Amino acid sequence: MAADTALAAPIADRRPRARRATVGLAVFLAAVSVASLAIGASGTSLWGALSTLATGGELSQMERVVLWDIRLPRLALGILVGAALAVSGAVMQGLFRNPLADPGLVGVSAGAGLGAITAIVLGGLLPAAMVASVGNWSVPVAAFLGGWASVILLYRVSTRRGRTSVATMLLAGIALGALAGAVSGILVYMADDRQLRDLTFWGLGSLAGANWAKVWVAGPMILAAVGASLLLGRGLNGLAMGEATAHHLGIDVQRLKNGAILTVAAATGAAVAVSGGIGFVGIVVPHLLRLATGPDHTHLLLNCALLGAALLLLADVIARVIIAPAELPIGIVTAVLGAPVFLWILLRRRGMVDL
Repeated sequence: MAADTALAAPIADRRPRARRATVGLAVFLAAVSVASLAIGASGTSLWGALSTLATGGELSQMERVVLWDIRLPRLALGILVGAALAVSGAVMQGLFRNPLADPGLVGVSAGAGLGAITAIVLGGLLPAAMVASVGNWSVPVAAFLGGWASVILLYRVSTRRGRTSVATMLLAGIALGALAGAVSGILVYMADDRQLRDLTFWGLGSLAGANWAKVWVAGPMILAAVGASLLLGRGLNGLAMGEATAHHLGIDVQRLKNGAILTVAAATGAAVAVSGGIGFVGIVVPHLLRLATGPDHTHLLLNCALLGAALLLLADVIARVIIAPAELPIGIVTAVLGAPVFLWILLRRRGMVDL
């Protein structure tokens, strides 16, 4: 009991700060969202469009296309993907009790990448009728199915007699990731120049292909997964003290593991399927918030969703304008911004045992 009290005290002390951070991050997300709608390579002005609507006028065809069909779905998809990656990273770090964990440890990213590469390289071998029926959805669908297949395989390997071993899951995830990387390498070697270009852009991640269809397909799954992950906060707090302690606190540890794996698989699989590979969001965002507001997952997960969405939108704005009218893959921007921040965190806190 003394240990529980000692651990609960610092968490309770940081709760007001975490609540204030939630409000601040919501305001930050709103500001970045406005910037995402207002800034772009085209000359369309958000403020001009709002002024036109306020005076009872009608938007031009270009304004409707740019704002409604391009920027708004891109904004929505950026919020969804950023929240999914950041929350998944926080859940994985809590599940493995390791600050270096990210969604890639459960094989979602590697499996999704293999699925996408398979669709790009071998998609031409499918019957023409099947290709026509799937249309432009072949890569996202293959990526999602590949991510889920890897998670199911990993879960089967690491579960015995109804109990899932986190250590086995970690090691099996590394092995499956290496195997998926090897098969992906073979497919990349078989690809032609056009396919290699497609593979490069998909691997670096982008929101350039955002549309309302992708939002309606990926949105419900990501929202459901993120919403479910917010219910795992108390269990992850207990798990931080060890599985035995969590069990004595009344937490169903096996159910917690199942829920964490499923939510991460759903959120990350859907996010990677519609945006490609985007790194550093899932590992940097939880680190920053844990340092700023403490390790209490009941607040950390919600704040991760807000900050992850805001940072991904900010990276997307930078990707759109830095070499306008061309566009950088967003994965390059998140790596350039995230890697120095991560190194700064490590150097600043290297003397601490618990990040």
